[in-house]
Amino acid sequence: MLDIELLRSDPEVVKEAVRAKGMENSDLVDQITTIDSEWRRGKTELQTLKTELNERGRWIAELMREGSRDEAQILVSENAGLKDRAAGIESSLKNLSDRRRRMLLELPNIPHKSVPAGLMPDDNTEVGRWGELSTFDFRPRPHWELLESLNLADFSRGAKVTGAGFPFYIGYGARLQRALIAWFLDFAASEGGYTELQAPLFVNAASATATGQLPDKEDQMYEVTRDELFAIPTAEIPVTNFLRDEILQSRDLPVRYCAYTPCFRREAGSYGKDVRGLNRLHQFDKVEIVQFVHPETSYDVLEEMTSHVERLLQALKLPYRKLLMCAGDMGFTQAKKYDLEVWSPGQECWLEVSSISNFEAFQARRAGIRFKDDTGGKPQFVHTLNGSALALPRTVAAILETRQTADGGIIVPGVLVDYLGTDRIE
Repeated sequence: MLDIELLRSDPEVVKEAVRAKGMENSDLVDQITTIDSEWRRGKTELQTLKTELNERGRWIAELMREGSRDEAQILVSENAGLKDRAAGIESSLKNLSDRRRRMLLELPNIPHKSVPAGLMPDDNTEVGRWGELSTFDFRPRPHWELLESLNLADFSRGAKVTGAGFPFYIGYGARLQRALIAWFLDFAASEGGYTELQAPLFVNAASATATGQLPDKEDQMYEVTRDELFAIPTAEIPVTNFLRDEILQSRDLPVRYCAYTPCFRREAGSYGKDVRGLNRLHQFDKVEIVQFVHPETSYDVLEEMTSHVERLLQALKLPYRKLLMCAGDMGFTQAKKYDLEVWSPGQECWLEVSSISNFEAFQARRAGIRFKDDTGGKPQFVHTLNGSALALPRTVAAILETRQTADGGIIVPGVLVDYLGTDRIE
């Protein structure tokens, strides 16, 4: 959520952010400022009225001491009307405040000045690339063929049990999932200094609102209507809300957490070749890294977190490219975001396996996460960041396609051999 003071002082900056992110409701800014002006006028009127009531209270007390009870009673009667008027203003102010907050929740974060303009994926900027694209002396097979031939996953039985996008993993397919999760978590703890959390897989509306999934992504989430809960689309939601409505000490920053969770996404509107195999699932596994940091350090931390994820891909020997996302393609809540995409030789395309984002104070303001300096002063909002480290489905797809052999086997990445218990899947 944006600071209301920004809309008061420079509403054009906010309007430009709305346009930059491809939203069509730039008039929302004017609506909010109109409501805010009405709220401020009401606040001033209420303060004036309360001052008058306090002054009248002193007059009444003085008259009672002097024995002028009749005059005092007249003032008491007048005060009753003023108190009713004050109560009406207070009710109106609460209504205006609630409307203002609901509308503020619909405004996107402001893109950082380094973020390129644009609305489409083609407007994203490639800022780095690592590794040589794999070459083969045979036709590389797409991962869905390898999954079937090696009996690593079963999509049809998953569809029978639940529906499309909910596969079973079998044998070394299941063990590969477990190996990657364990290695990702161990790497985050040892190399990144992250504390591991085991997080809830369902959250309430307040949590989803705090991180910006509501009111922006309702259609993408599975909802348990009977209990008013949502299945998490990412561990970002419970992990960020772990510190909701808390005040940290500046000496304790940064706070780093990592968590493995299954993730659940409806992926409404997805269709075609991009959903084949592991490309786009409704249930998938992911390890998430989250940091709460001092505002002065958040952009250095963004680069640090991106480097952390890059080291994972390099250790897996997966060629990748790094994209700086344009304003209209990076999402509602982000101020700046990098995507890392691995090369899929079987599909001859790039697959996104990680997004690393800086939200600045956008989530923290919604979630009420602040910090206080040792010197005292008013608490400030932290900056929050998170990243996929990593999402498994497309990472698995890239491993299978990149490390396949002519006889149909898979050479296991060296960092996973001890976790998996074999150096080859066949």
